[in-house]
Amino acid sequence: LQSLSKERFCRSLQRLVPEVRITDLETGGSGVRAQAMSPAGDLVQDFQIVRGEEALHVLNAPSPAATASLAIGEHIAGLLDW
Repeated sequence: LQSLSKERFCRSLQRLVPEVRITDLETGGSGVRAQAMSPAGDLVQDFQIVRGEEALHVLNAPSPAATASLAIGEHIAGLLDW
């Protein structure tokens, strides 16, 4: 219900940022999240890291990638030949 009412949404934001005003808010569409698919057409649910000849590619980093970013970075650093 809160997502349908700009006023209620604004009030909930004001608990975190009291200065925010309803005039600061703009209506927008939902986001799109890219996610890798397997050759069979299924969503890849885990991190997919592929080594090339001279590069390392993170092909898929679904949620909670942002939360786990430091651990992912540590893992990737461990894969590199320094």
